[in-house]
Amino acid sequence: MYRLNEQQQRVVTDAAVLADAKIQPHAARVDADAAFPRQSIAALGGAGLLGLTVPPAYGGLGHDMRTMAATLDTVAQRCASTAMVYLMHLCGVACYVTAPDKTGKILREAAAGRHLSTLAFSEQGSRSHFWAPISRAKETSAGGVQVSARKSFVTSAGQADGYVVSTLSPGATTPIESTIYSVLSGDPGITATGTWRGLGMRGNSSAPMVLDEVALGDDRALTAHGKGLDMMLGVVLPAFQVGSAAVAVGLAEAAVQATVKHVTGTRLEHLNSSLADLPTLRAQIARMRIETDRALAHLGAVLDSLEAPGPATQLMVLEAKAAATEAAVTVTDLAMRTCGGAAFGGAHGIERMFRDARAPIVMAPTSDQAYDFIGRALCGLEVF
Repeated sequence: MYRLNEQQQRVVTDAAVLADAKIQPHAARVDADAAFPRQSIAALGGAGLLGLTVPPAYGGLGHDMRTMAATLDTVAQRCASTAMVYLMHLCGVACYVTAPDKTGKILREAAAGRHLSTLAFSEQGSRSHFWAPISRAKETSAGGVQVSARKSFVTSAGQADGYVVSTLSPGATTPIESTIYSVLSGDPGITATGTWRGLGMRGNSSAPMVLDEVALGDDRALTAHGKGLDMMLGVVLPAFQVGSAAVAVGLAEAAVQATVKHVTGTRLEHLNSSLADLPTLRAQIARMRIETDRALAHLGAVLDSLEAPGPATQLMVLEAKAAATEAAVTVTDLAMRTCGGAAFGGAHGIERMFRDARAPIVMAPTSDQAYDFIGRALCGLEVF
């Protein structure tokens, strides 16, 4: 369980009511049309939830990662595409919060529901090695830099108002000497160059983007030159890992509830019984419940460790996404098997959950990369 206090629980409860009314009704269309969930994001913004983690001094709700996780879980139960867009926004906000002297206006806009952020780290030349951009900033005579880059799989590409962008510093001598910049959608030279019609999370507009000599002043640098990796690992990675785990737990919970609904509501008329009377199906549901609860318990332990850091904290953060994502894959597979032809035919949105659950496996850091990082940490080797 998330173990929320009264104030945190109120936020999550309100988010659930909002998601039932203004997010879930659009989920099937978002998936079928591979449409960006604009109405759903607008609803989150209108409720102040784009400012969930923005400090109160900038008009936000000022909540922590525990509330963030519970809210993402709640949204993911209704629409995983919306939840992923929301997660990437919150990761961008986490970067803005580290440099409020430069991003105060953006933080206020996010708190007011008028700024959607996202990350633009991965590049075509380094693929899922998000920590190692290929692009390199060029110094300009005006004192700032020009950034040219080919970014891949940018969530909310062409839809976001702000992009948190990584690039090698002008004098970098290693692949990890990057700098993180704030790029705005109105900056000349930034273009979304493709569309996204993926297998799962089809509404998150995860398309390539090109930055062509985008001019950025020092006021857009969110890190010191060459210190981008510190932000990636110290700010973004914990938020993304925990948030991805929460989205996965939400998907698993939705699959459990949908499966129970189908099994208890479908009858075998010739036997005058329901599918719930079949012990094999009850056993499948039990396995789904156990996997979901185990993933949630692990996520709770990660949050506990982040709030009281210790020697195991880094390891638990590295585990978070892989543990929950793989659990969601198992649970949604069991849901498809348990609900049979009805699920394959689209009943209860189960096949959408099945597809959505698989998307984070290949989102950087991929599950296989996470396993390697965990193994390296356990063997006393450098992780990055």
